[in-house]
Amino acid sequence: MKRAVLTRYRAMAYITGVLLILLCVGVVAKYLLEIDGAAGFTQVVGIAHGWLYVVYLIFAFDLGSKARWPVTKQLWVLLAGTIPTAAFFVERRIAKELEPRITDGAAPATAKA
Repeated sequence: MKRAVLTRYRAMAYITGVLLILLCVGVVAKYLLEIDGAAGFTQVVGIAHGWLYVVYLIFAFDLGSKARWPVTKQLWVLLAGTIPTAAFFVERRIAKELEPRITDGAAPATAKA
């Protein structure tokens, strides 16, 4: 598997995770604290998170199919973008697991006798 596949997934995991945390903060500011301007903030962040979550799903599915994960593991990774802070923990665990299997696309060196 190429490094780019893991890098795309990791970037989208962080982006999705940050936007979901911001969305949660916006919802608290809007409904509990009743802060002016929180409604607009929540709307913008919610739309951004929704669209970028779709990109996250595509990249996570691509990673899972190339890593040949079972369906249950792939679902676990796909759902991580819906639980605040879960994307960070899942991303870290997946990166540690897949790092030894990464290739940069270069031809392997051959040893001379």
